[in-house]
Amino acid sequence: MAAREGRSKGHLAPRALVVVERPRMTPPETGDFWVFGYGSLMWHPGFPHLEVRRARLHGFHRRFCVYSLRYRGTPERPGLVLGLDRGGSCTGLVYRVPGAEGAAVMDYLYEREMITGVYVPRWLSLETEGGTVEAATFVVDPSHPQYTGRLGVEETADLIVQGFGERGPCGEYLENTVRHMEALGIHPGSLLRLLRVVRGRCGARDG
Repeated sequence: MAAREGRSKGHLAPRALVVVERPRMTPPETGDFWVFGYGSLMWHPGFPHLEVRRARLHGFHRRFCVYSLRYRGTPERPGLVLGLDRGGSCTGLVYRVPGAEGAAVMDYLYEREMITGVYVPRWLSLETEGGTVEAATFVVDPSHPQYTGRLGVEETADLIVQGFGERGPCGEYLENTVRHMEALGIHPGSLLRLLRVVRGRCGARDG
């Protein structure tokens, strides 16, 4: 997909939802299993769990790299949500799901995360204080039309400011993520800098 002229190495947002079918991830037949949250799953998991641990994933980093055309935007005015993109590392939370709830939790996660197949579900190893765990993890597919490519801070902020979907404004999603990362002792880094830019844009617009 071609990069935008005169802009960072971003990809044009699709004008409509494009669905890519993915093989279904199945939970273990016996025993509990883990699910990794790095964005909204940190502050709104929405599924039953027995334990929560802070966890670190190597090989992927958290980034606003997914066009949101439903939850935090529309095809006409897309917003952005977080994805796990290649390189670096990411600290988030892992949730231990009771085995008896496995099928229902997977149904819920697929309905929530896999509407268009922009994520590739994978079992990945994460480091926790209690040892290494294998967790169900949703990694962005860079070949999917909703993958943004490399957006600059200004373009990212523009999309976050304009995005509003079924679950509210995109800026609220960013605020919630940063606030919960700070509460968990996870340094927001570039997300905090992005939040300051977005607040500045909103203040200038409202003023």
